[in-house]
Amino acid sequence: MRICLLSYRAYKYSGGQGIYVRYLSRSLQKLGHSVDVVAGPPYPDLADGINLIRLPSLDLYRLPEKRRYLINPILLNTWPNFVEWLGECSGCFTEPHTFAMRAYDMFRQDGHSKKYDIVHDNQCVTEGILKIRQLGIPMVTTIHHPITIDRALALKASNSAYRSWGIRRWYSFADTQIKVARRLSHFITDSEHSLQEIMSSFGLPRERFKIIYCGVDTDVFREQPELKRSVNRILVINSGDTPLKGLKFLLEAVAELRKTRSVELTIVGEPLVNGYTEGLIEALYLGDCTQYTGKIGTESLVKHYSSATMLVVPSIYEGFGLPAAEAMACRTPVISTTAGALPEVIGDAGILVPPGDTDALVKSIAALLDDEAKRKELGAMGIERVGRLFNWDRAAEQTADYYREAIESQVKTKVG
Repeated sequence: MRICLLSYRAYKYSGGQGIYVRYLSRSLQKLGHSVDVVAGPPYPDLADGINLIRLPSLDLYRLPEKRRYLINPILLNTWPNFVEWLGECSGCFTEPHTFAMRAYDMFRQDGHSKKYDIVHDNQCVTEGILKIRQLGIPMVTTIHHPITIDRALALKASNSAYRSWGIRRWYSFADTQIKVARRLSHFITDSEHSLQEIMSSFGLPRERFKIIYCGVDTDVFREQPELKRSVNRILVINSGDTPLKGLKFLLEAVAELRKTRSVELTIVGEPLVNGYTEGLIEALYLGDCTQYTGKIGTESLVKHYSSATMLVVPSIYEGFGLPAAEAMACRTPVISTTAGALPEVIGDAGILVPPGDTDALVKSIAALLDDEAKRKELGAMGIERVGRLFNWDRAAEQTADYYREAIESQVKTKVG
């Protein structure tokens, strides 16, 4: 098949979308399919032989906040650029919308509508995606989890009416996604839990969905025995400092643990100005035991997994929870909340605690720090579970089969 995979952003260092695009496209190519990836910045890191079609944007979020409004007027020479800039000025997140506008122009102007057998939208779901579908190309859409959950959690954590107003404006694109999704027919999601949440939030029937677990590249994510594993270092992946990720509760737990023992915390990611936990490390006196890695590549991430005592996933919600699976593939024991799909990912190969429960995190972390045998047992169980359930080649085979269903369905509709 000739496949076009769309992703409005696919950052290669953190967040699940870039990982999803990289490994799914690579595994589809291994099956003999031709794959083009159409993406906005930051662009994905793709395997050799996969064609990346860049759709440049203003990429405003790479700029300091104060500079996002004062850009060269010459850059506002296209309607998508103007909408993107105006959205930032008014506090709205418009990247999915403007990416889809550019993608639609590409398909319409360059004859791409006849170039592909299937278009796969990776969680953009805006009017431009619907217009591409209306060009007559069969389409499949991945929704990792409903953004309405992010919005609800952010509003719950808000401490002022003004901040709540800003959150509603920022997440206004979620309402557009619901309206557009109701006019699409074939969806992929990562877990049974995400499926139930999407059906409830979007009002969509079960028969429009296919559950396909994400995979882990076990050739890359594997323990590095030459690295000595620490006995007191906690690792956490923080791709976005939002209430959804629950970092606040882990920081509180580390502060409590520090009263009785030596413990270190490594946060994969960057501290964010105006982030959810801004100032909390200083307020809890954790500066001397906490480090941010900044932006790191896969090789460095694997080293962190392989040398950490454990990974903790304190999330309030996760549509899948890829870091947990990656850590298990590296024989790293995992403590996680029961939020979202995390119990589906971890099963009995990790320790599960309620989300938002600092005391439960303290007790579980302390117990695992004191039990080397349990850490080794969980490490072995994690490797076995990942190998059995989370395989990108299997995910690609299931995805390709679903593409064929979507294509056949459109043919039947035309004939009918």
